[in-house]
Formats: sequence, structure tokens, C-alpha cells
Amino acid sequence: MTASLEHALDALTERVSSLRAARTAYPAEAGQTLDAALAELGTALELLAGARRELRKAPKQGGKSGAQRELKLLRQVFRAFPVPVFVLDGGAVVRRLNAESTRLLGSSDGFLVGRGFPLLVDAPRRAAFRSHLTAVLRSGEPASFETRLSHQGRTHTVQLALTRLTLAGEPQPLVAAVALPTETDVSGYGAAVAPTRPEGALLMAAARRQELLAETARTLLEEESMRRPVALARVARLLAADWADWVIADVLRPGGLRRVTVLAPKDEPLGELVRLVERADPLAGPMVTHVLEQGTGVLHEMVDDEGLLGSDSGGPLLAAMGAGSVMSVPIGPGEGVLTLVRTHERPPFTLGDLGLMEQIGVQLGLAVRAQQGFQSQSRAADALTASVVPRTLPALPGFDVAAVYHPGALVGAEFYDVFPVSGGWGFALGGAMGKGEEAASVSAMVRGGLRVLSVWESDPDRVVKRVGEALVRQGCGMFVMALAGFVRGRTLRLSSAGHHPAALVTADGMVRFTSGGGVPLGIAHEAETACEDVTLAAGDTLVVFSEGLISSRNDHGEPYGEERLADVLARHAGEAPATLAKAVEDDRHTFSGGQVWDEIVVMALRPA
Repeated sequence: MTASLEHALDALTERVSSLRAARTAYPAEAGQTLDAALAELGTALELLAGARRELRKAPKQGGKSGAQRELKLLRQVFRAFPVPVFVLDGGAVVRRLNAESTRLLGSSDGFLVGRGFPLLVDAPRRAAFRSHLTAVLRSGEPASFETRLSHQGRTHTVQLALTRLTLAGEPQPLVAAVALPTETDVSGYGAAVAPTRPEGALLMAAARRQELLAETARTLLEEESMRRPVALARVARLLAADWADWVIADVLRPGGLRRVTVLAPKDEPLGELVRLVERADPLAGPMVTHVLEQGTGVLHEMVDDEGLLGSDSGGPLLAAMGAGSVMSVPIGPGEGVLTLVRTHERPPFTLGDLGLMEQIGVQLGLAVRAQQGFQSQSRAADALTASVVPRTLPALPGFDVAAVYHPGALVGAEFYDVFPVSGGWGFALGGAMGKGEEAASVSAMVRGGLRVLSVWESDPDRVVKRVGEALVRQGCGMFVMALAGFVRGRTLRLSSAGHHPAALVTADGMVRFTSGGGVPLGIAHEAETACEDVTLAAGDTLVVFSEGLISSRNDHGEPYGEERLADVLARHAGEAPATLAKAVEDDRHTFSGGQVWDEIVVMALRPA
């Protein structure tokens, strides 16, 4: 009996192979090929029925061992059967499937066991399939009908034959579902791939994943994504454009998990369904809760529980969204959860897609934390800048004053100021020799000291010396170059502590520099300063500037320098202080190609 059955199976296998070859070679004769295939299906069912009858008639030898031999034989027949066969229980859950079934659907051995078979059936035909299944179980009469099966990006039009099975040891009847393909469409995501070259689909999918990772990285590294909280929304739009129908982002905020982004399919009107998803409690969905608690991604290639994202009064959200496949991944370590949904019309997500989205979730988490750190530092930098740079210059009687300030690449330490003094007004310019928050705080301390002491002191040199003594006593280890001036009529008394000399621009275009000199504050207990008086004639302008201006360099490494500054000042002699300062700024910008590494300060003063 075994030899004859094996011979019949071999012959059936050969005939089915011939039919497949005929369908490929003669597509115009598909109708006749299908009729022959259905006839072979009937032959296969007869072989199974005959094998079962013979097994029942065979004498039981050795009791349990005989039953085991029968079971082994049936398993061999089932595995070797040349057409796809699924064994389903009464709830349409896959209990067994043979090798031809896994080949047809492109799944790994045993992957579909325990999953609902209706999820493989095209959504519009699922209700009809359930009705046929129920009728076969109730009446015992076989049924045959055409439907479509979808899995792993593969879509097959098949003739599905259902037959009731009654097996020893099974309390309830089972159903054998035999699927004979009549039409096959194997598609990789985004591009058709020939069935004979599945490696092309793999290469295409890998290339698309790398492209998405690169585009995500570019999006997250853009300056705008760091300065403003737009990174998550931009990546969500990137994913919604190609990879998912629905994109949902839930982020941990003070008070709990909040739903911050919901992107619907392009053809979905911005109506009640979108608002329902937006208003839904993220933690009402067990899938989001699991990902948040476990810190690992979850993939449901086929949605068998439509309550995974929670429900509302109208039912499960996934059902309303028409979800066929869903996955959720963590955003960073505990930052939130990113959820993607595809409808039944799209190929399901795969394990490769899950790995890709987990990488994107890690990138998003890093970007969110970097953005928070960047914004925190920006606020600190803004606060430090406000402590060393005035928002506006006050109106000064008898003088026209203008200033230009450019922050550097790092939090710097340059300061400038205009303030009231005993019997008039004064100005100051300088900076700590260093970068970062500590240097900026030292500059802020010096600026504040100059302002406060100038209320009681009538000589800027005395003010600078006392600030230097205080700086040494603080023991901060930083040095500060400073220039302070008090204005009395048209005479400016200047005190320099290691600062660059100021430039005096006469009305006729002559430019000379003051003496400058002195030693930076913080080096010695008794500050060594240089003091001089400068009297401005009508049309003269005094220009003070920072180290960052003359040390700016071009592409060849050449410094801007005092000579170039003098040339610019001479060309714009007699112009308003604001125009003069702007001319210096524009010339430096052209010279250095727009690069600003150190802070730039230019302040011009001219008698009105």
C-alpha cells in the first residue's frame, strides 16, 4: 500500500509540475490549464481519502506502536503533498501546514501555526470565507471557491477547497484547506520583482531601508531640527510618505504619555476618525504599554487583535483604521513610542521593517535628547549673552553712539556697555581670555563691577584697577582684557588693561590709534593699566573693537588686522557711527567668507 501511494504521489507531483510549466509557457491557455489543475486537485483529494481508508483497515500491530506508524505515514504524506494544504480548527486557526504551503507564501516553517487563516485572505473575501468554513463544518460537504491570499508581500489568486476532517484524538472536526494557485503576484515593497529572482526583492528592500536611514539622519541633523521641536514631526512625515498609512507618535511629557503626532493616509479626510486617534489615551492600547515598559519593538504582521491600540465607543481603533499590519518601536530609552500601521491593501510589515524602525527609534531618541540639551544650552547662552551685551544703547546727550555685535561659534566672553557715571556717562569693552560659560560669567562679573564702581569713582583708571583687585581675590584663574572710558564734554579719558588701542577717525579721513597698553586684569593684585585723554573735534569718531575683529582670518589663514581696519575707516570717515560700524562689519564678513569663530564687537562714538 505504501509503495503504490508513493508511486501515485510521484506521478501527481510530475503532472502538477507540468501544469505549472504550461501556465508559464502558454499564458493565453490559462483557462484549460486551470481546468486540468482542478482535476488534479480532485485526484489529490481521492488519494488522501484512499490512504485514510487503507489505514483504518490495516490491522493494529502492537497497539500504540501501530498507531504511531500510521501517524508517521500520514505525516509523511502530508509533508510530501505537492499542493499547499492547511489544516484549520473550527476557529480557522492554522494547526498544520505542509512544505508546499510555506513555499507558496514565502514564510518560514511553522511561522503561521497558531495564527488566524482569515488574516491571509483578502479583506473583502474574509466574510465569505468564514461562511464557507462554517458550512463545511456543519454539513460535512466540501466547498470550493476562488479567493486571494496575501503574505510577506506576495499576493496569490487561488482556488481554495475546504474538506472536513475527523481525526482520532481530536475532540472537534478539523478542516483541510487546499489552495491551488491560479495567479501569482510577488511584489517587494515599492517595486515589482520577478518570481524567478527573489534576491532582487531582497536587494531592493535593503537599498530602500538604507535610503530611509540616511534621509532620517539628514532630517535629524538639520540645524532647524535642533533649534525647534520639529524633528519628530518631520520624521513622521518622512515615514508616512512611503512606509506606512498611519504614523502615530506618543512621547513622555510631565504628567505622562501624550499623543503628539497622528498622520493619516493621504486620502483620509481630516475628520472624526483622525480626531478619535488623536484623542485616544496611548496607554489604553496594550501594544504601546508593552513597548514602553519592555523597551523593545513589537510586530503584528497580521492584525489578529484589533484592540491592540485601544478602543472607543465605536469599537477598536485598528478596525476603524482598516489595519492589516501594525508595529510599535520605542523612541530612545524611555522617551516614547512610535507606531506604524498599514491597511489591508498594502503588503504587511516584515521583521526587516521592524529592525529598521527600531534603529530609527534610537535615532529619534538621540535627537530628542540632543534637542533638549541644545535648547537648554541655547537658553543658558542667551542668558549669558544678555549679561554681557546690552539689548539697546541708551540715548547719550551730545553724542551719537552705535554698536555691532556678532556671537561666535561658542559661548564667548566679550562684553561692551554704555552706562551713567559720576558727572556724566561712560563706556566699556573687553572680554575674558577663554570660551564657554565660565569665561562668560567672569566677563559678566567684570562688566557689572565697572558699572557699579563708576557710580562713585570719577576716574575710569581707578575703576579698572579696583575691578582687577576684586578679580584676583575671586581666584577664578582667568584674565580679562578691558577698556573703559569716561566722557567729559568732548574729552574721553581712557583706561586700558591689555586691550587693543581704539581708533580715532578724523573728519578728513586720517586714522590713528590710541596708545592702549596695560596688562590684563587678574594677573597681579595691583593692576597695571595705561591711561590717556582723547579730545574729539567736530566730525571725529572714536572706534573701539574686540580681539575677534582683527584676528578674523580668511581662507588663506591671513588675519584681518589693524591695517585693513584703518583702510575701511578712512573710506567711511565723516559718516554716521551706525554707518561706519556697519561698513566694518560688511568688510570683515567679505574678508572671512562669512565665518565667525570669535565674537565681533565694533562700537563707534562721535560728538553730535
